Amino acid sequence: MARVLRASVVPLALIGLTALAGVVLGRVYAGDLLTRLVIGAAAGSVLVSVAARRLPSWLVAPVSVTAMAGWTLWSLRLAAARAELPGSLLEVTADAARNGIPRLLTAMIPVEPTPDTVLVPVVAAWLAGLAGAEVALRTGRVLLGYLPAAGLYAAALYVVGPNADPAIGATLAFVAVAAVGLAAPAGARPAGGDPVADLAPRVRAAVRVRLAATAALGVALVVGLVALLGPVLAGQVDGRPVDPRRYVEPPQVQSLDENPLIRISGWALHPEQQLLDVTTIGPGAPTAPAGASPSGGPDGDTDGEPGTADDAGGSVRIRLAVLSDYDGVTWRVGATYRNAGRILPAATPARDSTVQTVRQQITVAELSGRLLPAVATPREVSGARVAYDPATGTLIRPEGLTPGLRYTVTSARERPDNNLLATANVPAGEEVARVLRVADGVPEPLRRLAAQLAEENGAPYARATAIEQFLAEHYRVVADAPSGHAYPNLGFFLFGPRNGGGQRGTSEQFAAAFAVLGRLSGLPTRVVVGFESSGQGPVRAGDAYAWPEVLFDGLGWVAFDPLPRPDNEPRPVEEDFRPTPEDPPPSEAPAPTEEPSASPEPVAAVDEPTGRGGVSTPVLVAGGSGGLLLLVGALLLTLLAMRRSLTRARLSRGDPGQRIAGAWREVTDALRLAGRPVGDDLAATEVAGHAHQALAEARAGTTGDGTTVDGPAVDELAALLNQVGFSPGAATADQAARAAEVATVYVATLRSARPWWRRLLWSIHPSPLHRARRSPR
Repeated sequence: MARVLRASVVPLALIGLTALAGVVLGRVYAGDLLTRLVIGAAAGSVLVSVAARRLPSWLVAPVSVTAMAGWTLWSLRLAAARAELPGSLLEVTADAARNGIPRLLTAMIPVEPTPDTVLVPVVAAWLAGLAGAEVALRTGRVLLGYLPAAGLYAAALYVVGPNADPAIGATLAFVAVAAVGLAAPAGARPAGGDPVADLAPRVRAAVRVRLAATAALGVALVVGLVALLGPVLAGQVDGRPVDPRRYVEPPQVQSLDENPLIRISGWALHPEQQLLDVTTIGPGAPTAPAGASPSGGPDGDTDGEPGTADDAGGSVRIRLAVLSDYDGVTWRVGATYRNAGRILPAATPARDSTVQTVRQQITVAELSGRLLPAVATPREVSGARVAYDPATGTLIRPEGLTPGLRYTVTSARERPDNNLLATANVPAGEEVARVLRVADGVPEPLRRLAAQLAEENGAPYARATAIEQFLAEHYRVVADAPSGHAYPNLGFFLFGPRNGGGQRGTSEQFAAAFAVLGRLSGLPTRVVVGFESSGQGPVRAGDAYAWPEVLFDGLGWVAFDPLPRPDNEPRPVEEDFRPTPEDPPPSEAPAPTEEPSASPEPVAAVDEPTGRGGVSTPVLVAGGSGGLLLLVGALLLTLLAMRRSLTRARLSRGDPGQRIAGAWREVTDALRLAGRPVGDDLAATEVAGHAHQALAEARAGTTGDGTTVDGPAVDELAALLNQVGFSPGAATADQAARAAEVATVYVATLRSARPWWRRLLWSIHPSPLHRARRSPR
């Protein structure tokens, strides 16, 4: 019994060391599923090696790998079921094998244990346990057997990096378990206890002295390493570990999604196009908050937008993208998406807001791209693999949207207290510099307009409301307005003549103009693109629009609605915008409202970015296709010419012996092209028999001109080849001509037996050219 207990110490130590790697890695995972799976892999790998210790060493690995495959498949199935991922076990396993490592390093923390994030740790733990057990138990080198577990533990620490507290407890436990395993080795000592007891006294004394010297040297080496490396390691205790996730590029949006704002005009021209189908599960439509904006401005929807738009008819905003970066030409998403599981990280809501849970089932119809629509702020997503940006609360599907994709998203809608808006401040500093940045090149009329709107409105909310009211009262929404939100486009929208297309636009121009004027007034702003939905039924292209948001202290992002009311007739801009006389130079006669600063950009097609002029797409496609066809045709003609040149060189150039050898190569190349290759080790007579059989199987006895070809003709060519090999220089010109004739007729007969499309490929196949380069003629 004591022997069994002593023998079990090392296996238990190996299990503990390998399992501790799972404990360390599990700190960045949601729940304890990953830790339990790694512990199971550690125990399974070591126990299989213990059970198979009497088998030959070469047989243990296949047995253990088979058991590993079973445990891994069961682990993947369990993780897929927990994460509610669709697809069969084979599909899930294949996806996890392809994307395991990149998704593990790009997953959002806490990482949900899904098949692709548990595959690598489980397999690594099993292999570490197998290697350690074989070395420690079969060879008796316990310390060396600890190396795989130590490497796995170090890898787990590296993967966790700075994303969890220092693993002090787990590291001390690792050292303690390793010490216990070293103190009680598994192997029993030989009978008699002392391995040198039977040696002669002088030999025994010499062995003991040598062992003592070796032990002393080992202790001195360990002490030296501790003294040398101890201060260096101690100095790293308070340092920040390297995060390997920074070396891996997270999922990115497509160019189509980088600026979805330009898709508004295309959708407006095709309002009946169905993009989504939405079903709200349980309570979904919000109730009107107290203190709605008198202008109907900020609208209470999904992320703390108070107001009235959601109150009318119980509509709700479904967010598609948040655009925070503006360079004077384009608003861009600029988000950093991380692969996420079903449960998304919970963000702390604004202190002066209430939270309502909204659960919706969304089915994708004709919406393209990667951006995944959802009511803000999503907390749980099932039915689709997603990547998430916590800064904006937006989602993407890295594989892209496909018609019929159905997913369920549970969101936490924040609703601020409207009564606090009038006295709320806006944040400043580096944390919000991104949403306060104004690109160079702002037109002077925009600056004057922003200054005039903010002149009598000192409070941030009053400034935002003034911009909102100005846009709503002076401009018109039209579906056929051209896309564009660069500085020249906004200048034309705000100040262009009405009879020339100015002062009208889609929600793209209203939202972009509000955001730019807000930043010029000191307000942190951004633009959001999404859809207005009743919460039930289809969401069409006509439901898409953009709205601006302003960040307030304690309230979060608050949306505003600068669109005019349907029954309001816009007033001329000139009544409110009067630039001071000293601003424009005396030589500039036209007023700002008459500046043709930039012609509007062409209307974007549905779901396509706005064109930039130049050659039309059909011309480009036709030109590219024609060029490609010319290139392919030139390549085929080149191959045909090279093949014919090779045949002529083989049959007509050189002395008679070289021409007979060339004829023979024509025959062997023909057999390869017919799918009947011959080996280089066969004699010429054997190749002739092979050629005769290939010709018989092809059921071709004549060429096109009626000349009969039979097997002996190839035998004659083989005899000529043997003559050249054994009697160099004895071949005559007539024999060379006969060899060329036999080869030509045989090749033509064999080729005529092939299907028509294979006959076409026969003349341009590059294989004979390749072989000719490798062998001398």
